Amino acid sequence: MNIRKMRRLKISSWHDVVLIGLPALLLLAGGFWLAAQFVRPAPPHQLVFSSGGEGSGYQRFAARYQEVLARYDIELVEQPSAGSLENLQRLRDPDSGVDAGFIQGGTVNVSDEDRQQLVSLGGLYYEPLWIFYRSELAQSLPGRRLDQLSQLKGRRIAIGAAGSGTHRLARDLLGGNGLEMAPTRLLETDGLDMVADLQAGRLDAAFVVGPAQSAVVWSLLFSRNIQLMSLTHADAYVRLFPQLQQLTLPRGAIDLVQDVPARDVVLLAPVATLVVRRQTHPALIDLLLQAASEVHGEAGVFQKPHEFPRASEVDLPLAAEAERYYKSGKSFLQRYLPFWLATLIDRMVVLLVPVVALLIPIIKFAPALYGWRVRSRIFRRYGELKFLERELELDAGRLSRQAWLSRLDEIGDEANHLPAPLAFSDMLYTLRQHIELVRAEILRKT
Repeated sequence: MNIRKMRRLKISSWHDVVLIGLPALLLLAGGFWLAAQFVRPAPPHQLVFSSGGEGSGYQRFAARYQEVLARYDIELVEQPSAGSLENLQRLRDPDSGVDAGFIQGGTVNVSDEDRQQLVSLGGLYYEPLWIFYRSELAQSLPGRRLDQLSQLKGRRIAIGAAGSGTHRLARDLLGGNGLEMAPTRLLETDGLDMVADLQAGRLDAAFVVGPAQSAVVWSLLFSRNIQLMSLTHADAYVRLFPQLQQLTLPRGAIDLVQDVPARDVVLLAPVATLVVRRQTHPALIDLLLQAASEVHGEAGVFQKPHEFPRASEVDLPLAAEAERYYKSGKSFLQRYLPFWLATLIDRMVVLLVPVVALLIPIIKFAPALYGWRVRSRIFRRYGELKFLERELELDAGRLSRQAWLSRLDEIGDEANHLPAPLAFSDMLYTLRQHIELVRAEILRKT
């Protein structure tokens, strides 16, 4: 009998544990499920990048991005393109599979729908517009140099492939000078083939947009009988086309030994930007921003160290991740942990925060609720004992001694079989003592 009672004392509380614990677990599970709806999956191991034409600066930079992302086991799959316009078309098309691409600032028309689907990661670098021409065109001019676009009237001009930012910018500038129609011939060609045509005399001039280090620009800067135009009307163009900046290429900045260029050259330049889909995984956006900082943060002919990348809205709104990155740099976790571990913890935090928010009040109130349920059973017997004692005091002769004792024994029997954990056994012993006090009162009054 004693063993049975001891077993009941040990296991009787499980009934209360289940009644309180099960709803708590269901509440935690609900919070976990709700939080899981806002957790992005793990970042993919591949990012599809739309770059540019053969030998372009876009291709060169995409290759360097590829090296940076490879350190984090992310494969950057480059897809060559005609340039900015084609990159934008690919980003607009959800079936293209392209996640990111370079865009020449101010040379694409973005719609409200584009602003809903695409975001910018900021300005990356100045993209100078280089206007090269054959030296023989200026033989009859004072100083033997061209410095105005109007001087190209009637010439064969390469304006870049259709779909490129160069093509759009060249048409805007030439159109402003009335050169978009005959007798001037505008040829949609670019790349190293265009360089060969210009050197061979099959072209008279060429528009090229890109960094000085691009293969096309570098080839033409060191070509014999090819000159670089310095624009007299640069200030006017900047006011007519707000997306453009005026830059000065100092004498000898390309090569001091060969004195390239042989004089200061005034150029125009839009700002290149990196555009991604809004659905692109935030972890990949962070890696792209880190790659941009490493690749474009170096000093250059037209920029100071760490001048780029920078938080500027070029055509499209700035991504929230980019705003945070430009203010604070890498996330706290990525500064001290490997990329995969930082990403995992970042995702888990989203799950744990609401769970912990629910767990704290559950831990606080569940023991109190559990104790209340156990004490309420004991207090219920105290209530019955109090009513019996009150009846005895008012009219002890109403029942026989045996009847009073029988009622008291019922209360005592319930108390003896009351399920309660060991932590509340002192209350049970106190209840039994009080039952014996009432028993003594019955014996005295009847």
